[in-house]
Amino acid sequence: MIKNPLISVILQKEKEEKNKGSVELQVLSFTSKIRRLTSHLELHKRDFLSQRGLRI
Repeated sequence: MIKNPLISVILQKEKEEKNKGSVELQVLSFTSKIRRLTSHLELHKRDFLSQRGLRI
């Protein structure tokens, strides 16, 4: 899934930079959350609470 490549990229970036809250890591984390929610909503079209979470 998406999680394994994300973890490897995060670990690699953390080794290079000591700042764990860098903009690149935050964007990467936020992008993965959006992708996960989007794929979930494609399977579960009537999950209105997750749809609301994606909008907010």
